[in-house]
Amino acid sequence: MSRSLSTGVAAPAALFTLSPLHAALLIALVPLCAAAQQAAPTLQAVDVIDAAAQPNGRLQLDAPVATGSRLGLTVRETPASVTLVDRATIDARGAQDTQEILRAVPGVSAHNAPGSMAASYRGFTANSVAQLYNGINPQYGSATRAVDSWIYDRVEAIGGASSFLYGSGGVGGSINYLTKTAERGNFAEGQLRLGSYGLKEASVGLNRQIAGSAGSSEGAGPAHFARIDLNHRDVGSWTTGTQTQATQLATSLLSDLGGGFTHTLAYEYQKDHVDRPYWGTPVLNPAVGALRIDPATRFANYNSADGLYEHRAQWLRSVAQWRVSDALQLRNTFYAYDALRDYRNVEIYTFNAANTAVVRTSPFLQRHDQTLLGNRIEGTYQGQLAGRKSDWAFGLDVSVNRQTRFPQSLSTTVSTVNPTQFTTENFFDIPGTSPVYSADKDNKATTTALYLENRTALVPGLNLVTALRHERIGLDLVNRRAVTATAPATFSRDYHPTTGRLGVVWDIAPGANLYAQASNAADPPSGSLASASFADVRNNSELTTGRQVELGSKFDFWNGKGSATVAVYEIRRQNIASQDPANPNLTLLVGEQSSRGIELSAGLRPSAQWQLQGNLALTRARYENFVQGGVSMAGKVPALVPQAVANLWVSYAITPTVTASAGLRHVGKVYGNAANTKYWPSYTLLDLGLGWKLSPATTLTARIRNATDRTYAAEVRDQVYLGAPRTADLTLHTAF
Repeated sequence: MSRSLSTGVAAPAALFTLSPLHAALLIALVPLCAAAQQAAPTLQAVDVIDAAAQPNGRLQLDAPVATGSRLGLTVRETPASVTLVDRATIDARGAQDTQEILRAVPGVSAHNAPGSMAASYRGFTANSVAQLYNGINPQYGSATRAVDSWIYDRVEAIGGASSFLYGSGGVGGSINYLTKTAERGNFAEGQLRLGSYGLKEASVGLNRQIAGSAGSSEGAGPAHFARIDLNHRDVGSWTTGTQTQATQLATSLLSDLGGGFTHTLAYEYQKDHVDRPYWGTPVLNPAVGALRIDPATRFANYNSADGLYEHRAQWLRSVAQWRVSDALQLRNTFYAYDALRDYRNVEIYTFNAANTAVVRTSPFLQRHDQTLLGNRIEGTYQGQLAGRKSDWAFGLDVSVNRQTRFPQSLSTTVSTVNPTQFTTENFFDIPGTSPVYSADKDNKATTTALYLENRTALVPGLNLVTALRHERIGLDLVNRRAVTATAPATFSRDYHPTTGRLGVVWDIAPGANLYAQASNAADPPSGSLASASFADVRNNSELTTGRQVELGSKFDFWNGKGSATVAVYEIRRQNIASQDPANPNLTLLVGEQSSRGIELSAGLRPSAQWQLQGNLALTRARYENFVQGGVSMAGKVPALVPQAVANLWVSYAITPTVTASAGLRHVGKVYGNAANTKYWPSYTLLDLGLGWKLSPATTLTARIRNATDRTYAAEVRDQVYLGAPRTADLTLHTAF
């Protein structure tokens, strides 16, 4: 199997090893599939979209998106700022991973520090931005690290308060990564990429009908379609000693079982192994104002010689759909997620006062063992209300999310080294470290949610869109270490958030509308429920609330050659955990943060040769009431939130077979702390590309990323996590 798809990459046997949890689910689904096979005739086959299709430059305002609503609304019909990044756009821009895909979403910035891919969206970061996988929230930031883009069909995003869609989180917005799954048809594609720092990547995708006859006559048997997408990457880094190996597998089986019944069984495996991961670069003292690095340390890696980051994740989904009638459709989704994450690193590096030596501190050994199991029953109904067209979506979602963490950390100085000429130790040579994992505590979050959405035509061209979701979340903590007054044997807390949306969409002219909406969201006041401490749960008796008001428009222009969206919004997040001025050891749910801004997005194809797309987001984010270290931060800009983000992509077909492209990205200055005493200045990046279509189905593309070799920080804290320097790669993509 490892080479049967001609990738040149051996697939590890572990790719096909299911955990006991997943195996049990798989066995449980067999009777369901067997029973469904007795149903009557198959569905009609549909055309398969060309995997090598190219974007046309315009925004896809009339494409349905799952992330803006469960009603099957298009981008244009949704009363919110919704972005769709389809597969053709991902390929055309050469986005290598999910982090690069997010550049197409107005206002979003993200970094890829080991173990997470924290995103900033509409003035909020971390767990206040929900990152979903096929509509499922793993509810933990470390689950959101960058994944190679090959296995994803598209990425969708909705800006602002959106907990009413997929549950707690999403004050700043929700981002949904949707995996490729089996389609009705036969096609295949492959890709090879070589590049700087020893980049070697091979990818392959295969979709085949394996049984039955799609679109066959009455009485014929079921039709089954299978798909597999496999990707493997091996690459070094601009930082000394860093080496990454990553493998992604997505496989699925689509069964047309007749009688309007279909079933999709999907399994994904993702594994990253990073030797000596890069955690950041120390900044020069004094570390105030605009931060600076010593250029001689740009490529230095101060981690232990055998530092490690490793992530293994498995997803299993069983999606059964039944088209009961033209008006009523039902769907049931079983889902399971199982992840194991390991860290073994020295993570903090600071210059001494004279900037002559780097002090290495914080040796940290950590393991996360996480399992998420859930089931979602949902449906849509198209009917009438008081004689007006009225569509409904409804559902019940139940999930259990368990995580055990095994932290081992030391507050000690490991060594002080010359900034440019140094060696580092093996991790377990550090006094006090041990290779034995010791569990800290178990976190179990049990969620039951009911939701309802409606779209009613009030008058021709004016639609009311509403949503309501109520959740009951039970959080149980079990102490796995010594019981103390501050760390009891067990502790539990219940939360009952209710979130919703009230929106209107007014079609003011053919191809143009105005919309307005009010929505709210809820998320944990500090961190994530999957890692909440006893202090968090004791002190934070309720979730934070985020309320948003948004006005916008979506329209076509220039006789259909262009399309654009504009949105203005204001969000207020309350109940943030803020330090008690009278007792610094306690927190109070009195904090408040606000954000207001404008987002613009446009796509244009003025001629057959030219395509242009761009977006601009201006954000004013502030703390309204927040205390840290006994000092009020009111009026300060939240850390890690850029006040301006802009992107522009241009492509020009020099000949029918040769296309040149360029991408510009500008990110405004970012503060590294709540006090706003330090920041990284704004920066602009330039990417260049040249594609040569060797045949209708095969394209060779050369790219230069960060062509000006700009030194910039993708994340800013006590040290900075630098982005990649100038790199080049060559990609061969073919469909057959």
